[in-house]
Amino acid sequence: MSTSILLIAVVGLVAQLVDGSLGMGYGVTSTTLLLSVGLAPAVASASVHLAELGTTAASGISHWRFGNVDWKVVWPLAIPGAIGAFVGAVVLSNLSAEVARPWVSVILSVLAVVILIRAIAGRVAASSAAARPRARKLGPLGIVGGFVDALGGGGWGPVTTSTLMAATRMHPRFVIGTVSASEFLVTAGASAGFILGLGTAGVAWGAVAALLAGGLIAAPIAAWIVRRVDYRTMGAAVATMILFSNSPRVLELVGVGPSTSQLVANGIALIGAGLTVGLWIGRRTPTPGSSDAPAPMSSDAPPVGASA
Repeated sequence: MSTSILLIAVVGLVAQLVDGSLGMGYGVTSTTLLLSVGLAPAVASASVHLAELGTTAASGISHWRFGNVDWKVVWPLAIPGAIGAFVGAVVLSNLSAEVARPWVSVILSVLAVVILIRAIAGRVAASSAAARPRARKLGPLGIVGGFVDALGGGGWGPVTTSTLMAATRMHPRFVIGTVSASEFLVTAGASAGFILGLGTAGVAWGAVAALLAGGLIAAPIAAWIVRRVDYRTMGAAVATMILFSNSPRVLELVGVGPSTSQLVANGIALIGAGLTVGLWIGRRTPTPGSSDAPAPMSSDAPPVGASA
């Protein structure tokens, strides 16, 4: 049992490192591991979300301290997200999500292709305020993202990060930092729903502690990394991760077998990794005022270290 707990802690560390750097991956990675050791979907998702109460708080604070958060986007995204997550958790406690997952994967894959095209084309990222989406458009996105997150054991990052990167010109580091900061409320909503639906007995507390320990170590490291990767490289990495994670379920819809689907997913990972490395090697050194340089936070966004 101690070996399993150690493995879960390591996975929690790696998952949070990926999630904090790319804006997605913690829930999907951690839930997959817990399912592989025999936990029921609802128990796995509940355990992951309770661990995320700590990791998302640490991640949000770290991104805030590094100046990656636009608080005017956080609140209209996070509050509807918490509502959607609560509803999704209650539903999952009484219903399987297997039917919905492939269609969610199709949507995410389309968004990933858009992100990848933008990364290759080098579409300029605007400043945080100039590209900030309207609050009324963030509400529906938050509800859908929160619902999918609770229902699938992960999904807040893939839904919200990929949508904001595909549909707005916010710089990726602001998208990732803002999504990470908003995730705490979403996680709280999901956790409340799971406690209501399953009770405290329906939680694997050992797994919660292990995931939390690993995630707390990785959170500040990931927030530091996201400031030092240019937006084209980050966009390619995000798109590759989304496509790799979702391609098996998309192919399943058209009757492709598991072994072939996995081969395709591995091919996507290799090609995407090569493209990401190529963009990173070929990037030019940004200069002040250059369109490729990470845009500064606007004057109406809180400076590093300021309170919300």
